[in-house]
Amino acid sequence: MLGVSKSESEHALQESRDLSLSLVYWLQTEAPRHDGKGYGYRGLRLRGDVLGTSDGLAKQAYYRTAYRIKSEFTLLEQHIAVAARAGFTGAETFHDSVGVVAYRIDIHYSTSGDDTLDLDTYPFQIPLGSLIPVRVDNLLPGCKNVGSTRITSSSLRVHPAEWSIGEASGALSVFAMQKKVPPREVRNNRTLLAEFQALLSSRGVMLEWPKFGVLDAMARIGYRPPPKE
Repeated sequence: MLGVSKSESEHALQESRDLSLSLVYWLQTEAPRHDGKGYGYRGLRLRGDVLGTSDGLAKQAYYRTAYRIKSEFTLLEQHIAVAARAGFTGAETFHDSVGVVAYRIDIHYSTSGDDTLDLDTYPFQIPLGSLIPVRVDNLLPGCKNVGSTRITSSSLRVHPAEWSIGEASGALSVFAMQKKVPPREVRNNRTLLAEFQALLSSRGVMLEWPKFGVLDAMARIGYRPPPKE
């Protein structure tokens, strides 16, 4: 979509529409029914009247993978993947955390033949350093375009993670303007960072995952151990 001519971009978008429509047609005519009554769901239809489009598809294509900033800190597989953290019982702890995420490393097959990748991760934190570009002062990423690798970006592409990133970036932009400092100064100044994290916490933003013992966790779901005799 980027770095190509307008005609190439339009062709790619049309191909994505055709693929979506072909899937809908398959669901309508050939998909094995869950009730065992043959194939296809004839009543399935697109709702262009709801989406406001003539073909019934979304107005905007979904981009699973996006360009990412070159950031002061890059989130790596070694920070979050269970298999890459032998000897540890959790993800890396970041002093500049601005949110939390819990999603696995999940890369699908690509049209170029790349294999899929599906790895367990520990629930992890979003480091503020991954939101700070190394060169530009007046730009902040708003979703999965933070500083990550192709592997770790697959853990950040889901909506809860994007919302957390957007929330942190929005709060950071306002905080930096109020303090009259560039966003990178908030991260690199211990006092400002602590104040910013306190602001996030006061607004209900989780900066770390809670740690519970087994009995504490069971008590939270209503379990009570039998009384001692």
